[in-house]
Amino acid sequence: MPSSNFSPSSIPDLAGRVYLVTGGNAGCGYETVIGLAARGAKVYMGARSKDKANAAIKEIQEKHPSANIHFLDLDLTKFSSVVAAAKKIRDEETTLHGLVNNAGIMAVPYSVTADGYEIQLQTNYLSHWLLTYHLLPLLQSSARSNPEGTVRLVNVTSDGHAAFPPSDGIHFEDIGLEKEGAMKRYGQSKLANILHTTQLNKRYGPASSEAQNEAVWFAAVHPGHISTDLTTKATGAAPGFVLRATAPVLKCLGVLEPQEKGAWSSLFSIASSDFKKANSGAYIVPYAKIGTPSKHARDESLAEKLWEWTEAELRGKGLLE
Repeated sequence: MPSSNFSPSSIPDLAGRVYLVTGGNAGCGYETVIGLAARGAKVYMGARSKDKANAAIKEIQEKHPSANIHFLDLDLTKFSSVVAAAKKIRDEETTLHGLVNNAGIMAVPYSVTADGYEIQLQTNYLSHWLLTYHLLPLLQSSARSNPEGTVRLVNVTSDGHAAFPPSDGIHFEDIGLEKEGAMKRYGQSKLANILHTTQLNKRYGPASSEAQNEAVWFAAVHPGHISTDLTTKATGAAPGFVLRATAPVLKCLGVLEPQEKGAWSSLFSIASSDFKKANSGAYIVPYAKIGTPSKHARDESLAEKLWEWTEAELRGKGLLE
């Protein structure tokens, strides 16, 4: 994999800044929380389980006693939880300097959430779109009162966006992909993360004529092939079982990197001084390098269509009021 000279220790002092990391109690999200908190930031750890989150916070604070980390109740399989979490952040904070939409699931069996959507699509994409929607005004107001480039948003995606999605990228006619394999559903959701990022950057990024002094910087991050629960707990059809069986071997061979490296590109994109204005909207690959996503991911008309579809779906459920 390509690499750069970036390391988390090069991140500037983040004292006084506030961040939210979804799925922050394990894997790459856990390491992202550490990277931000160790530099002095206040970090909200979005997680479903309060017990697991508090255990993770305690573990981090044993190594970094001054780490300022707070549990945020966030269940991405429930839109009501997403809206409530966003409201809690808006009620408690006057500024938000960064949002890392990190949480995700992979290769799980087909199921539908109580909100009516395929579980990978909702967890990986729809709920993060909704969370971003409700926190964007706070991010924009924070951008107005901070130096340019301080406020950023990262959507964590995967190179699976290129390997596994349907042939048409986003299969709007049957977006749940019930008859398809688990990895195809995963690939579609990860492609959606990149398309979301490009639309956010177009509408609210530094190149937007409407953003002016409230521009937010954006990035879609492929963290790498990392040894985390995402691989070891994949439960769908092949290659899910293959990932579980081969993960220990791949780790020993260096194909699966340790999870702390999985946070590097997110930390680079959300807080490094080396991430520049011209990089906003980019696809970041391991580690802290600008990459080129798939043809579907570069399709502006597909990105626009997905945005309009998503907005209509969520507005129709009364979630964007």
